[in-house]
Amino acid sequence: MAGGPAAVSFLTNIAKAAAGLGAAASLLSASLYTVDGGERAVIFDRFRGVLPETVGEGTHFLVPWLQKPFVFDIRTRPHNFSSNSGTKDLQMVNLTLRLLSRPDVVHLPTIFTSLGLEYDDKVLPSIGNEVLKAVVAQFNADQLLTERPHVSALVRDALIRRAREFNIILDDVAITHLSYGIEFSQAVEKKQVAQQEAERSKFLVAKAEQERRAAIVRAEGESESARLISEATAAAGTGLIELRRIEAAREIAAELARSPNVAYVPAGDNGRMLLGLNAAGGVSLVTDVALLN
Repeated sequence: MAGGPAAVSFLTNIAKAAAGLGAAASLLSASLYTVDGGERAVIFDRFRGVLPETVGEGTHFLVPWLQKPFVFDIRTRPHNFSSNSGTKDLQMVNLTLRLLSRPDVVHLPTIFTSLGLEYDDKVLPSIGNEVLKAVVAQFNADQLLTERPHVSALVRDALIRRAREFNIILDDVAITHLSYGIEFSQAVEKKQVAQQEAERSKFLVAKAEQERRAAIVRAEGESESARLISEATAAAGTGLIELRRIEAAREIAAELARSPNVAYVPAGDNGRMLLGLNAAGGVSLVTDVALLN
């Protein structure tokens, strides 16, 4: 029976030791925190406020209850937002902007104090819309297309400068979409059609002018040809005309010889009657007649 109190005392000691170990483990667990890769931590102290030092990656100690870590993701993250802005010529333009941003690690305590963990959602849309409206207002609607690289450069430089005021670093700024209102799109389409019609009219006018010049040149050539023929006829008589007539008759005879619808008739009065010889000795050709013996 003497062993009973000793056993109880032993078990009590074990329970106290287990409780102490559990309390120590809980205290140790509460005193440790881990910062993963691509993250940084800011420590809030109940007595001193936000500590100025930024904690890097790894496992670190803190004072339980007195201190609390706040972890920031410092990797580059994309952000997209749209803006409806007015141009210099009072046209409305829809633009979509894509940003790649990350916080300035050195100033994380300042960012946490002034903006909190959701710093990018609080700052980037507002400064993005502000910069887009200010830059777009400097250009006419058609210049946004013809001078798009210049517009993008202005937007990028202004946004980078404004984001630095909030300790935010922008790795890239790009205009991914640009569209106009329905009225302006219709006006541009009508303008293009009018320009095409104007170009077509210019082409028709130029074509008519060329045809007119060609007709003048052709008429001048025919007039010169007639003058030369008249001079040749006056100088050499009608021999040239007879030569041209013989050449034409030869060409006609060659064509008739190749035609299957031409029949040959005998010489003499019968042939003369069928050929329709006129009083001046000219010949009237007859086709599709029967062969006569």
